Amino acid sequence: MDRRSFLTKAGAGAALAGTTALAAPAIAQNKRTLTMVTSVPHGFPVFDDAAVYFANALTEMSDGQLTVEKKAAGELVGAFEVFDAVSSGQADIYHSADYYFGGQHPGYYYMTAVPFGATAEEFQAWYLHGGGHDLHTELGKIFNLKSFNAGNTGMQPGGWYNKEINSADDFNGLKFRMPGIGGQALGLTGASVQSLPGGEIYQALASGAIDGAEWIGPYADEKMGFQEITKFYYTSGFHEPGSALTAAFNLDVYESLTKAQQNMAFNAAIAATSYNYTLGLANNAAALSRIIAQGVKVMEFPDDVWDLFGDASVKAMDKYMDDDLYAQIRGSLNDSLAGTSSWLNRADRTYVEQRARIFNL
Repeated sequence: MDRRSFLTKAGAGAALAGTTALAAPAIAQNKRTLTMVTSVPHGFPVFDDAAVYFANALTEMSDGQLTVEKKAAGELVGAFEVFDAVSSGQADIYHSADYYFGGQHPGYYYMTAVPFGATAEEFQAWYLHGGGHDLHTELGKIFNLKSFNAGNTGMQPGGWYNKEINSADDFNGLKFRMPGIGGQALGLTGASVQSLPGGEIYQALASGAIDGAEWIGPYADEKMGFQEITKFYYTSGFHEPGSALTAAFNLDVYESLTKAQQNMAFNAAIAATSYNYTLGLANNAAALSRIIAQGVKVMEFPDDVWDLFGDASVKAMDKYMDDDLYAQIRGSLNDSLAGTSSWLNRADRTYVEQRARIFNL
């Protein structure tokens, strides 16, 4: 891939500004209202919780100098149109999952999650201390954006299926909702993959348009009602071991903020990430118990299916390696994982295994 082609795309997006009524920040007596567009409906559990937390935190930190006005998917632009809206200046901020925008640049896949990639804690270590945020910023410059990690859903389950998965052959022709490189990898297994916005998943499952779907985790999935439709739930997945969410500013808007306000945006994003990750973690076990009580069968993929996922994931991730920035991002994360995973295996994970053995926790 030629990075100049991405610059051309960005220029085309900016050109839309000449034909679109832009929502420039409202400024009155040193107070500004910033329009934030999101990729999910209001009240969507976990995903929208992160957007709400970030918007409220930035508003309150600024003591009202900045007011973030959140727009749900479809209110100003569609769920997958938020990137272009903010890049061009139609809106000031978006809150979304950046892997939805891998078509703009494949590096964005890594700013949410990639197959067999980082858990939430590993992602944060890379993002804040291993160069991840700097690379996110470099990506953003191509598209007139300034981005921050502002949420993490944690480990996302393998998903909901209308049949048991007993072998690799069961994926042939399976219609499944999964975005990102994970979805591309699943497509290499013979599945027919779709990348639907969150607000469309339930209806697609209920109508039979898809045979299965992955979403966030038991706490969020229960609220979505998936247990009413499908009865096989795979609780560990390969595709999103720690899915980061993003708050991205139009770069011109961000640079017009004071240094103090820019720091508030950074810290509001960090706070939103911590709150969001622990929200799911605190509620998933109880939600899973309720899901099981409704007749759902909790499953794990057999080893040959995990092997299939691994082979397909490498092929899916390798196909973008001709792009220098993508290769740099991939190498940076892998280098960070080598360190964090080594330590976690020796310390935290060993401790958790021993605690479970001794105290059955």
